[in-house]
Parts: sequence; structure tokens; C-alpha cells
Amino acid sequence: MRTRVVLDAPSNLGLRPPAPGTVPGCYKLAGALRERRIVQRLGASEGGVVVPPRYDRGDWQEGDGVFNAAALARYTRTLADRIEGHVRADEFPVVLGGDCSIQLGATLALRRIGRYGLAAIDGSADFRHLGNSDRIGAAGGEELAISTGRGQADLADLEGLGPYLRDEDVRLFGMRDDDEDRAEMAALKISNATVGEIREWGPDVLARAAAQSLETPALDGFWVHLDADVLDPSVMPAVDSPDDGGLFPDELAALLGPLVGSPRCVGLNVTIYDPDLDPDGTAGTLLTDLVVGAFTAA
Repeated sequence: MRTRVVLDAPSNLGLRPPAPGTVPGCYKLAGALRERRIVQRLGASEGGVVVPPRYDRGDWQEGDGVFNAAALARYTRTLADRIEGHVRADEFPVVLGGDCSIQLGATLALRRIGRYGLAAIDGSADFRHLGNSDRIGAAGGEELAISTGRGQADLADLEGLGPYLRDEDVRLFGMRDDDEDRAEMAALKISNATVGEIREWGPDVLARAAAQSLETPALDGFWVHLDADVLDPSVMPAVDSPDDGGLFPDELAALLGPLVGSPRCVGLNVTIYDPDLDPDGTAGTLLTDLVVGAFTAA
């Protein structure tokens, strides 16, 4: 069994402020899961922390592109350095975010090594780009578009390696059934399963089929991205954009286990949970239990 390594990536650079003069609290995710002894429960080694730049949008205005772009580019390279080292050492990094823009560190790292896929378990596709929106700005809602080459070059083509992911190497799970991105996903032939489809086919069946489709000679492996907002707000209210109609814990457990249990899965990141929105800690305990349980099931 590969050594699991827990690495903190407490960046909130990719989210809009929850209120004027405040910063998103998801940078506390890693600390909250560590308080619940995730390192010990995973039997993992200590990977330390990749400290992010300060959150400061300066004089950014709508229309200026992605805010914090220069800081995000620096952080993505630094995080990629750490993730690349663990993957090359045949270790399994469990990266605790942070917002969804930390996925760029993983996809850049893996692009340096070879050709890898992505299994993204997320309440939305995070596929906003200039081709479908005039509100570009928050990389946390745009990281899949950036990773597939549909973003500004200073983020989407770092080191001349863009796109970091090919459309056909992406598997999406957990979009709400009425998600506006579904039509574009279908047109691009990006594989996706909404919450309703996951329930119709069964999360375990879909996860095993997706893992098998990513276990091909064309790919060197795949990464798993987990956004806490895939869960229904009744059990996970502590996210920046809670949307009704999400998965329930047993469904997410059945989906996550076969993916991280695949011998071709090379790492996992966990994002978006905001301890500031979880005063009694219930949601943080649930998220920790689900991550730990996925490896136990594997």
C-alpha cells in the first residue's frame, strides 16, 4: 500500500469575499480536519503546509479577468512542486484545502509527469470561462475551465504545459439536475453524472465504471477532486454556495470509495468546507468521517 501523506493547501485566493472587508473562511478547512485527527485516522505521514499568499484583490474590478491571478499562479507552481514530489515518490497525497483553485496545483503537477485524468465530485462543474460568462473572476468556480485550457494564459498555460487536462480525461459527478453547464458538457463530450443520474444508476456502479474508464494505457493515472458542496445543505451547510438537491452522506461514501481505492488513483484534494459556517462542528466531523471512510472502504 502506498504511503498516504496529508498536505495542507489552505488557500482562499479563488473565492469572492463573503462580505465586504472579509475573507472566505475555507482556509481553515485543513486545521478543522486535523483537529478531528484525520492524519492519524488515515495512518498518514505528515506533509506539512504550503502557505498561500495573502488574500488581497487590490483594485480589481469586474472585467479585469481572474482576481489574485499573479498570486494564484505562484501558489499553483509551489503546490505543484510539492504534489509532484509525492507522486513521483509513489506516495498518495491527501491535500486539504482551501478553495477549488488548489486543484490547479494538482493538475499542473501531474501534467509535468505525464497524462492524467480527473474525477471531480463537485456540486457544480466549475467551468465558467469567457465563452459562457461575462463574470470571470473567481478561480474557484473556474478551475476546470482553466485546467482544460479555457482560461487566461497566465493561469491556463503555466510553464507552457496547458491544457493540463484533456476533455476526454475528465469525469464529473454531482452537478445538480438543473445545472446550466450540462448542455456545454454534453457538447464537449465531458463525461458527467448529475445527482439524479447517480441515484438512478447507483453511485457505486458509476464510480467503478468511471475508475475503470480511467484505468487505461493512455493515462498514467488520475486525481480525485472532492468539493464539500456536492453534499446536500441539510447535511453540509458550511459551504460558500449551498444548493439544494445534493448528495447524502451514504451516496457520497459509495461514490468516493471506489475512486480513491483504484490502484491508478494518485491523490485526492478536499475543498470548500468553511468552519466559520459550522459553529457546532457537525459538518466538519461528517466530512472527516467521509474522507477517512473512503480509504477504509477501499
